Amino acid sequence: MAFNIFIAFWSVSILFIITPGADWAYAISAGIKGKVVVPAVAGMLFGHFITILLVAAGVGLLVANHPTALMILTVAGSAYLLWMGINLLITPPTPNQSDSEKAQSWLSWATKGVYVSGLNPKVFLLFLALLPQFIDTTASWSVTTQILAFGVVHMISCAIIYLMVGYGSEAILKTRPQAAQLVGRFSGGLMVAIATCLLIGQI
Repeated sequence: MAFNIFIAFWSVSILFIITPGADWAYAISAGIKGKVVVPAVAGMLFGHFITILLVAAGVGLLVANHPTALMILTVAGSAYLLWMGINLLITPPTPNQSDSEKAQSWLSWATKGVYVSGLNPKVFLLFLALLPQFIDTTASWSVTTQILAFGVVHMISCAIIYLMVGYGSEAILKTRPQAAQLVGRFSGGLMVAIATCLLIGQI
């Protein structure tokens, strides 16, 4: 495949990634909590990976062609996002947790990350609505291989941006507990707002 096609796809993909949303809010929350940025981002990347595999396998196209299935996915993702956002508003993350708490929270943050990105309709929008225009049916690579390759490009960009957001918030807020709680509540509010908009859009 031509390198310029990858560059064109990356320019679209990066716009999705740098636009603050649920993934950003989750990465910021992980940064505030401290020492859970890596598992949180790893979980989100795995969620993206699952979506990419589904699209490459043709399941994504099936979902796109059946509005009810896509609606169920959107409602499920929105409901989970709403639940997480409300929890962040009620109990915002605070820095300087104990080592035992950090160790116990690794799996929890990774698992939540999978749900945050795996149920994010924005990811499906990228790979179902925008990706097809970059597919070259005459290329030596199969369509499945092309989708997977684009997926790898997307995930690398996600990893870099989300780690920067997570570690950036940790560096700035770890010695400012009050500011950390404020930002944590803002992240929760952002999740609630996104989930509400998505749910309203299904009515």
